[in-house]
Amino acid sequence: MFRNILKSILIASFGIILLSCGSSGEKEEIVNVYTHRHYEADQKLFDMFTEATGIKVNVVSASADELIQKLELEGANSPADVLITVDAGRLHRAESKGLFQPVTSETLNSNIPSKFRDPEGYWFGMTYRARILAYSNERVNPEELSTYEALAEEKWKGRILTRSSENIYNQSLLASIIANDGKEAAEQWAAALLANMAREPKGSDRDQVKAVAAGEGDVAIVNTYYIGIMLNDANEEERKAAEKISIFFPNQEDRGTHINISGAGVTKYAPNKDNAIKLLEFLSTKESQEFLANINFEYPVNPKAEFSDLLKQWGSFKADDLNLSVLGDNNSDAVIIFDKVGWK
Repeated sequence: MFRNILKSILIASFGIILLSCGSSGEKEEIVNVYTHRHYEADQKLFDMFTEATGIKVNVVSASADELIQKLELEGANSPADVLITVDAGRLHRAESKGLFQPVTSETLNSNIPSKFRDPEGYWFGMTYRARILAYSNERVNPEELSTYEALAEEKWKGRILTRSSENIYNQSLLASIIANDGKEAAEQWAAALLANMAREPKGSDRDQVKAVAAGEGDVAIVNTYYIGIMLNDANEEERKAAEKISIFFPNQEDRGTHINISGAGVTKYAPNKDNAIKLLEFLSTKESQEFLANINFEYPVNPKAEFSDLLKQWGSFKADDLNLSVLGDNNSDAVIIFDKVGWK
């Protein structure tokens, strides 16, 4: 019922940009999307966009690195109009390789706060997620927790779980620490956190939650939306693991919790540029944003959109207001630091 109602609202709200397909002899209106996101909710929104505008969305899905390489190899012959990926670090990587073109859109600038978009319009955030601490309900008192930096303290030795340094989420977290604390402090933190790990860094964010539930460690660094997905998973094992942890938003007394985005940009040689911009504008609307928030448990970047019930239960939190483009700027330094301290 919710999806049917929202579908009607989305189509109605975006009707002002309807493209007339005219007679059968006219060229079909399309937009070609390369996307790293693999969620059913995204495809539903693409279908709603097509119904609202008459523009067919052609989707190519692969990993971010594969899509970026594909765009590089295709060059000016690329059919892609839009690249969608997760993490500001990857968006910065695509921008630095000259794969995006700047876009000027009053709609996008109105719907998306400046900290969630590239200052020159090369990419725009579509959703955000917080990188929080998932802690054991049995073995951790939340009063023990405070900041990312405090995880380097001796009391956490053998208790921390996280992914490898190759993961872009961890690279961006360290990039934010570089921006806020400086390179030297960031290196000291990375080395100390490595020494406090319960096991060699490996696996996905879901794997970290499962490891906490299994008693392999006490605190994991993960993204919020994974918790939401696990709590609502059809797999009982996933749900039970997530039920054994609680979440903590670090750094609430200073800069705020590190956040990151999924985002999109119009490709440099987009053959259907106008349609690409229309798609990005559609995804930034209040209705589209609320759809993603309710299905994927992501935070909407559009301030007019409401959070899902689960996110509301978690409560409001202070987010780091660092412009996310800085994460990409500091990515190479983060990778160097990880290598230097031996964080695999």
